[in-house]
Amino acid sequence: MRIGIDARLVYYRQAGIGQYILRLAKALAEMDQENEFILLQSRKHKQAIIEQPNFKRASLWTPSHHPLEQWTLPLEISLRGLDVLHSPDFIPPFRRNCKSVITVHDLAFLFYPNLLTKEGARYYGQIDQAVRDTDHIIAVSKSTQRDIIHRLGVPEDKITVIYEAAHPIYRPLDDERLLRQVREKYHLPDDFILFVSTIEPRKNVPTLLRAYRQLLDSYKRSEALVLAGARGWLFDEVFAVVEELGLEENTLFLGRVPVEDLLYLYNAARLLVHPAVYEGFGLPPLEAMACGTPVVVSNVSSLPEVVGDAALLVDPENVSELTVAIWRLLTDEDLRADMREKGLKRAALFSWEKAARETMALYLKVGGGYR
Repeated sequence: MRIGIDARLVYYRQAGIGQYILRLAKALAEMDQENEFILLQSRKHKQAIIEQPNFKRASLWTPSHHPLEQWTLPLEISLRGLDVLHSPDFIPPFRRNCKSVITVHDLAFLFYPNLLTKEGARYYGQIDQAVRDTDHIIAVSKSTQRDIIHRLGVPEDKITVIYEAAHPIYRPLDDERLLRQVREKYHLPDDFILFVSTIEPRKNVPTLLRAYRQLLDSYKRSEALVLAGARGWLFDEVFAVVEELGLEENTLFLGRVPVEDLLYLYNAARLLVHPAVYEGFGLPPLEAMACGTPVVVSNVSSLPEVVGDAALLVDPENVSELTVAIWRLLTDEDLRADMREKGLKRAALFSWEKAARETMALYLKVGGGYR
Protein backbone atom coordinates (compact mmCIF):
# COMPACT_ATOMS: atom_id res chain seq x y z
CA MET A 1 0.00 0.00 0.00
CA ARG A 2 0.98 3.61 -0.60
CA ILE A 3 0.04 5.68 2.46
CA GLY A 4 0.26 9.45 2.62
CA ILE A 5 0.49 11.35 5.93
CA ASP A 6 -0.10 15.10 5.88
CA ALA A 7 2.90 16.28 7.89
CA ARG A 8 2.95 19.95 6.83
CA LEU A 9 2.06 21.17 10.32
CA VAL A 10 5.35 19.84 11.73
CA TYR A 11 7.19 22.75 10.09
CA TYR A 12 4.93 25.32 11.72
CA ARG A 13 4.21 23.75 15.10
CA GLN A 14 6.36 21.21 16.94
CA ALA A 15 3.95 20.91 19.88
CA GLY A 16 0.43 19.43 19.94
CA ILE A 17 -0.60 17.94 16.60
CA GLY A 18 2.91 18.45 15.22
CA GLN A 19 4.24 16.21 17.99
CA TYR A 20 1.48 13.66 17.29
CA ILE A 21 2.61 13.46 13.64
CA LEU A 22 6.26 13.06 14.57
CA ARG A 23 5.70 10.37 17.19
CA LEU A 24 3.27 8.39 15.00
CA ALA A 25 5.54 8.55 11.93
CA LYS A 26 8.58 7.38 13.90
CA ALA A 27 6.63 4.52 15.48
CA LEU A 28 5.28 3.45 12.07
CA ALA A 29 8.82 3.48 10.67
CA GLU A 30 10.03 1.21 13.46
CA MET A 31 7.31 -1.38 12.87
CA ASP A 32 6.80 -1.32 9.08
CA GLN A 33 9.42 -1.72 6.33
CA GLU A 34 6.94 -3.22 3.87
CA ASN A 35 4.40 -0.54 2.92
CA GLU A 36 5.31 2.71 1.23
CA PHE A 37 4.76 5.92 3.19
CA ILE A 38 4.71 9.39 1.66
CA LEU A 39 5.24 12.13 4.24
CA LEU A 40 3.67 15.26 2.78
CA GLN A 41 5.86 18.02 4.18
CA SER A 42 5.95 21.76 3.72
CA ARG A 43 8.34 22.85 0.97
CA LYS A 44 9.98 25.05 3.62
CA HIS A 45 10.74 21.94 5.69
CA LYS A 46 14.00 20.87 4.04
CA GLN A 47 14.79 17.90 6.26
CA ALA A 48 13.02 14.55 5.88
CA ILE A 49 11.10 13.58 9.02
CA ILE A 50 12.00 9.90 8.56
CA GLU A 51 15.18 8.61 6.89
CA GLN A 52 14.15 5.12 5.77
CA PRO A 53 13.85 3.51 2.31
CA ASN A 54 10.07 2.97 2.48
CA PHE A 55 9.46 6.53 3.74
CA LYS A 56 9.57 9.23 1.08
CA ARG A 57 9.43 12.99 1.59
CA ALA A 58 7.04 14.86 -0.72
CA SER A 59 7.43 18.63 -0.77
CA LEU A 60 4.11 20.51 -0.97
CA TRP A 61 3.66 24.16 -1.93
CA THR A 62 0.32 24.56 -0.15
CA PRO A 63 0.92 25.87 3.42
CA SER A 64 -0.96 24.34 6.34
CA HIS A 65 -4.37 26.00 6.99
CA HIS A 66 -4.10 28.13 3.83
CA PRO A 67 -7.41 29.74 2.69
CA LEU A 68 -7.02 28.18 -0.77
CA GLU A 69 -6.05 24.77 0.61
CA GLN A 70 -9.17 22.99 -0.66
CA TRP A 71 -8.32 24.12 -4.21
CA THR A 72 -4.57 23.61 -4.36
CA LEU A 73 -3.97 20.66 -2.02
CA PRO A 74 -6.09 18.16 -4.01
CA LEU A 75 -4.01 18.91 -7.09
CA GLU A 76 -0.76 18.24 -5.23
CA ILE A 77 -2.12 15.09 -3.57
CA SER A 78 -3.45 13.67 -6.83
CA LEU A 79 0.10 13.39 -8.20
CA ARG A 80 1.22 11.05 -5.42
CA GLY A 81 -0.72 7.90 -6.34
CA LEU A 82 -1.90 7.28 -2.78
CA ASP A 83 -4.15 4.46 -1.59
CA VAL A 84 -4.88 6.16 1.75
CA LEU A 85 -4.34 9.71 2.95
CA HIS A 86 -4.13 10.38 6.70
CA SER A 87 -4.96 13.96 7.74
CA PRO A 88 -3.91 14.30 11.42
CA ASP A 89 -5.04 17.95 11.56
CA PHE A 90 -8.82 17.24 11.32
CA ILE A 91 -9.53 18.52 7.77
CA PRO A 92 -8.81 16.41 4.65
CA PRO A 93 -8.83 17.63 1.04
CA PHE A 94 -12.44 17.13 -0.02
CA ARG A 95 -11.57 16.37 -3.65
CA ARG A 96 -9.13 13.48 -3.88
CA ASN A 97 -8.46 10.21 -5.67
CA CYS A 98 -7.77 8.01 -2.62
CA LYS A 99 -9.31 6.85 0.65
CA SER A 100 -9.20 9.17 3.65
CA VAL A 101 -8.54 8.84 7.39
CA ILE A 102 -8.61 11.87 9.69
CA THR A 103 -7.66 12.29 13.35
CA VAL A 104 -9.94 14.40 15.54
CA HIS A 105 -8.05 15.40 18.67
CA ASP A 106 -10.86 17.36 20.34
CA LEU A 107 -13.87 19.55 19.60
CA ALA A 108 -12.80 22.51 21.72
CA PHE A 109 -13.61 24.83 18.81
CA LEU A 110 -17.27 23.73 19.00
CA PHE A 111 -17.56 23.88 22.79
CA TYR A 112 -15.72 27.21 23.03
CA PRO A 113 -16.22 29.00 19.69
CA ASN A 114 -15.56 32.37 21.30
CA LEU A 115 -11.95 31.29 21.85
CA LEU A 116 -11.22 30.86 18.14
CA THR A 117 -9.28 33.31 16.03
CA LYS A 118 -10.91 34.32 12.74
CA GLU A 119 -8.48 32.07 10.84
CA GLY A 120 -9.16 29.18 13.24
CA ALA A 121 -12.93 29.59 12.85
CA ARG A 122 -12.56 29.42 9.06
CA TYR A 123 -10.40 26.29 9.15
CA TYR A 124 -12.18 24.28 11.85
CA GLY A 125 -15.57 25.43 10.55
CA GLN A 126 -15.08 22.72 7.93
CA ILE A 127 -15.38 19.96 10.53
CA ASP A 128 -18.96 18.96 9.63
CA GLN A 129 -18.00 18.33 6.02
CA ALA A 130 -14.74 16.70 7.10
CA VAL A 131 -16.37 14.00 9.25
CA ARG A 132 -19.01 13.32 6.57
CA ASP A 133 -16.52 13.22 3.73
CA THR A 134 -13.75 11.06 5.23
CA ASP A 135 -13.82 7.28 5.12
CA HIS A 136 -12.85 6.83 8.77
CA ILE A 137 -12.08 8.88 11.87
CA ILE A 138 -9.47 8.31 14.57
CA ALA A 139 -10.49 9.77 17.95
CA VAL A 140 -7.72 10.08 20.55
CA SER A 141 -10.04 9.17 23.45
CA LYS A 142 -13.47 7.72 24.13
CA SER A 143 -14.44 11.16 25.40
CA THR A 144 -13.61 12.67 22.01
CA GLN A 145 -15.44 9.81 20.30
CA ARG A 146 -18.58 10.62 22.31
CA ASP A 147 -18.24 14.29 21.42
CA ILE A 148 -18.00 13.47 17.71
CA ILE A 149 -21.08 11.24 17.89
CA HIS A 150 -23.22 13.67 19.90
CA ARG A 151 -22.11 16.99 18.43
CA LEU A 152 -21.58 15.97 14.80
CA GLY A 153 -23.96 13.02 14.37
CA VAL A 154 -21.29 10.58 13.21
CA PRO A 155 -22.14 6.86 13.52
CA GLU A 156 -20.04 5.05 16.11
CA ASP A 157 -18.76 2.45 13.65
CA LYS A 158 -17.07 5.20 11.63
CA ILE A 159 -14.81 6.10 14.57
CA THR A 160 -11.88 4.16 16.05
CA VAL A 161 -10.35 5.21 19.37
CA ILE A 162 -6.54 5.12 19.25
CA TYR A 163 -4.84 6.58 22.30
CA GLU A 164 -1.81 8.82 22.16
CA ALA A 165 1.14 8.24 24.49
CA ALA A 166 3.86 10.14 26.28
CA HIS A 167 7.11 10.75 24.41
CA PRO A 168 9.45 7.80 25.12
CA ILE A 169 11.95 10.23 26.64
CA TYR A 170 9.82 10.72 29.76
CA ARG A 171 11.00 8.56 32.65
CA PRO A 172 12.02 8.87 36.30
CA LEU A 173 15.45 10.43 36.93
CA ASP A 174 17.51 10.12 40.09
CA ASP A 175 20.45 12.27 39.02
CA GLU A 176 20.25 15.33 41.28
CA ARG A 177 23.05 16.99 39.30
CA LEU A 178 20.89 17.08 36.16
CA LEU A 179 17.88 18.36 38.09
CA ARG A 180 20.03 21.07 39.62
CA GLN A 181 21.16 22.11 36.15
CA VAL A 182 17.59 22.62 34.93
CA ARG A 183 16.78 24.60 38.08
CA GLU A 184 19.78 26.84 37.38
CA LYS A 185 18.91 27.23 33.70
CA TYR A 186 15.38 28.46 34.46
CA HIS A 187 16.19 30.10 37.82
CA LEU A 188 13.88 27.77 39.73
CA PRO A 189 13.69 27.19 43.49
CA ASP A 190 14.19 23.73 44.97
CA ASP A 191 10.46 23.16 45.53
CA PHE A 192 7.82 24.09 42.98
CA ILE A 193 4.40 23.15 41.64
CA LEU A 194 4.33 22.69 37.85
CA PHE A 195 1.79 23.51 35.15
CA VAL A 196 2.57 22.49 31.54
CA SER A 197 0.39 23.58 28.64
CA THR A 198 -0.38 26.44 26.29
CA ILE A 199 -1.63 29.50 28.17
CA GLU A 200 -5.18 29.77 26.83
CA PRO A 201 -8.66 29.99 28.38
CA ARG A 202 -9.66 26.33 28.39
CA LYS A 203 -6.53 25.43 30.38
CA ASN A 204 -8.15 27.27 33.31
CA VAL A 205 -5.01 28.99 34.59
CA PRO A 206 -6.89 31.78 36.48
CA THR A 207 -8.54 29.14 38.68
CA LEU A 208 -5.13 27.56 39.31
CA LEU A 209 -3.76 30.97 40.32
CA ARG A 210 -6.63 31.54 42.77
CA ALA A 211 -6.11 28.07 44.27
CA TYR A 212 -2.40 28.81 44.58
CA ARG A 213 -3.10 32.11 46.33
CA GLN A 214 -5.32 30.21 48.78
CA LEU A 215 -2.54 27.66 49.30
CA LEU A 216 -0.12 30.43 50.27
CA ASP A 217 -2.58 32.26 52.53
CA SER A 218 -4.52 29.44 54.23
CA TYR A 219 -1.90 26.68 54.32
CA LYS A 220 1.24 28.83 54.60
CA ARG A 221 3.06 26.96 51.86
CA SER A 222 6.17 28.40 50.19
CA GLU A 223 6.49 26.37 46.97
CA ALA A 224 6.66 28.46 43.77
CA LEU A 225 4.24 27.97 40.88
CA VAL A 226 6.03 27.35 37.57
CA LEU A 227 4.10 27.55 34.30
CA ALA A 228 5.71 26.08 31.18
CA GLY A 229 3.97 26.68 27.87
CA ALA A 230 3.60 29.09 25.00
CA ARG A 231 1.17 31.98 25.16
CA GLY A 232 -1.95 31.04 23.21
CA TRP A 233 -4.92 33.27 22.55
CA LEU A 234 -6.60 35.49 25.16
CA PHE A 235 -3.74 35.01 27.59
CA ASP A 236 -3.89 38.57 28.95
CA GLU A 237 -6.42 37.57 31.64
CA VAL A 238 -3.85 35.26 33.21
CA PHE A 239 -1.35 38.04 33.79
CA ALA A 240 -4.11 40.33 35.02
CA VAL A 241 -5.02 37.72 37.66
CA VAL A 242 -1.36 37.36 38.67
CA GLU A 243 -1.27 41.10 39.30
CA GLU A 244 -4.67 41.14 41.00
CA LEU A 245 -3.60 38.41 43.46
CA GLY A 246 -0.13 39.81 44.03
CA LEU A 247 1.61 36.67 42.76
CA GLU A 248 4.37 38.32 40.72
CA GLU A 249 7.07 37.10 43.13
CA ASN A 250 5.69 33.56 43.44
CA THR A 251 4.99 32.60 39.80
CA LEU A 252 7.43 31.93 36.98
CA PHE A 253 6.32 31.81 33.33
CA LEU A 254 8.90 29.90 31.30
CA GLY A 255 7.27 30.04 27.86
CA ARG A 256 7.62 27.06 25.54
CA VAL A 257 10.14 24.55 26.91
CA PRO A 258 11.95 21.90 24.79
CA VAL A 259 10.96 18.27 25.34
CA GLU A 260 14.43 17.51 26.72
CA ASP A 261 14.08 20.17 29.40
CA LEU A 262 10.50 19.16 30.21
CA LEU A 263 11.84 15.75 31.20
CA TYR A 264 13.90 17.41 33.94
CA LEU A 265 11.14 19.85 34.94
CA TYR A 266 8.67 17.01 35.49
CA ASN A 267 11.22 15.16 37.60
CA ALA A 268 12.19 18.22 39.60
CA ALA A 269 8.61 19.30 40.36
CA ARG A 270 6.80 18.33 43.55
CA LEU A 271 3.65 17.74 41.50
CA LEU A 272 1.88 18.66 38.27
CA VAL A 273 -1.48 20.45 38.24
CA HIS A 274 -3.65 20.24 35.12
CA PRO A 275 -6.98 22.00 35.80
CA ALA A 276 -8.24 22.23 32.19
CA VAL A 277 -11.98 22.54 31.63
CA TYR A 278 -11.76 20.51 28.41
CA GLU A 279 -9.21 18.13 26.84
CA GLY A 280 -9.42 15.73 23.93
CA PHE A 281 -6.67 13.65 25.52
CA GLY A 282 -4.32 15.66 27.76
CA LEU A 283 -0.68 14.67 27.40
CA PRO A 284 0.99 16.60 30.27
CA PRO A 285 -0.57 14.46 33.04
CA LEU A 286 0.56 11.29 31.26
CA GLU A 287 4.06 12.71 30.73
CA ALA A 288 4.31 13.64 34.40
CA MET A 289 3.11 10.21 35.52
CA ALA A 290 5.71 8.57 33.24
CA CYS A 291 8.31 10.53 35.24
CA GLY A 292 6.86 9.42 38.57
CA THR A 293 5.51 12.87 39.40
CA PRO A 294 2.19 13.04 41.32
CA VAL A 295 -0.65 14.70 39.43
CA VAL A 296 -3.83 16.70 40.12
CA VAL A 297 -6.25 16.87 37.18
CA SER A 298 -9.78 18.02 36.38
CA ASN A 299 -12.56 15.44 36.58
CA VAL A 300 -13.94 16.38 33.14
CA SER A 301 -13.77 15.29 29.47
CA SER A 302 -10.97 12.82 28.69
CA LEU A 303 -8.80 13.39 31.75
CA PRO A 304 -10.34 10.74 34.09
CA GLU A 305 -10.11 8.28 31.18
CA VAL A 306 -6.39 8.97 30.75
CA VAL A 307 -5.26 9.01 34.41
CA GLY A 308 -7.55 6.32 35.83
CA ASP A 309 -6.96 6.00 39.59
CA ALA A 310 -3.41 7.34 39.31
CA ALA A 311 -4.16 11.02 40.04
CA LEU A 312 -6.27 13.21 42.29
CA LEU A 313 -9.34 14.43 40.41
CA VAL A 314 -11.05 17.74 41.19
CA ASP A 315 -13.86 19.95 39.97
CA PRO A 316 -12.01 22.48 37.75
CA GLU A 317 -14.35 25.29 38.85
CA ASN A 318 -13.90 24.66 42.58
CA VAL A 319 -10.96 26.72 43.85
CA SER A 320 -10.98 25.25 47.37
CA GLU A 321 -11.15 21.66 46.11
CA LEU A 322 -8.14 22.31 43.88
CA THR A 323 -6.24 23.93 46.76
CA VAL A 324 -6.84 20.99 49.09
CA ALA A 325 -5.74 18.45 46.45
CA ILE A 326 -2.48 20.34 45.90
CA TRP A 327 -1.92 20.62 49.67
CA ARG A 328 -2.50 16.87 50.14
CA LEU A 329 0.11 15.94 47.54
CA LEU A 330 2.59 18.38 49.05
CA THR A 331 2.23 17.08 52.60
CA ASP A 332 1.10 13.43 52.58
CA GLU A 333 4.16 11.30 51.77
CA ASP A 334 2.18 8.03 51.74
CA LEU A 335 -0.25 9.51 49.22
CA ARG A 336 2.64 10.82 47.12
CA ALA A 337 4.26 7.39 47.04
CA ASP A 338 0.97 5.73 46.11
CA MET A 339 0.31 8.21 43.28
CA ARG A 340 3.87 7.79 42.00
CA GLU A 341 3.57 4.00 41.81
CA LYS A 342 0.12 4.09 40.23
CA GLY A 343 1.17 6.82 37.80
CA LEU A 344 4.14 4.86 36.50
CA LYS A 345 1.97 1.77 35.95
CA ARG A 346 -0.77 3.80 34.27
CA ALA A 347 1.59 5.61 31.91
CA ALA A 348 3.11 2.28 30.85
CA LEU A 349 -0.27 1.22 29.41
CA PHE A 350 0.07 3.83 26.64
CA SER A 351 2.71 3.57 23.92
CA TRP A 352 3.35 4.92 20.43
CA GLU A 353 4.18 1.39 19.30
CA LYS A 354 0.62 0.35 20.18
CA ALA A 355 -0.82 3.49 18.57
CA ALA A 356 1.15 2.84 15.37
CA ARG A 357 0.08 -0.81 15.22
CA GLU A 358 -3.59 0.12 15.57
CA THR A 359 -3.28 2.98 13.07
CA MET A 360 -1.58 0.72 10.54
CA ALA A 361 -4.39 -1.83 10.88
CA LEU A 362 -6.86 0.94 10.15
CA TYR A 363 -4.94 2.08 7.05
CA LEU A 364 -5.04 -1.48 5.73
CA LYS A 365 -8.75 -1.84 6.47
CA VAL A 366 -9.73 1.47 4.87
CA GLY A 367 -7.44 0.98 1.89
CA GLY A 368 -8.53 -2.59 1.30
CA GLY A 369 -5.05 -3.90 2.02
CA TYR A 370 -5.87 -6.53 4.66
CA ARG A 371 -3.00 -8.79 5.61
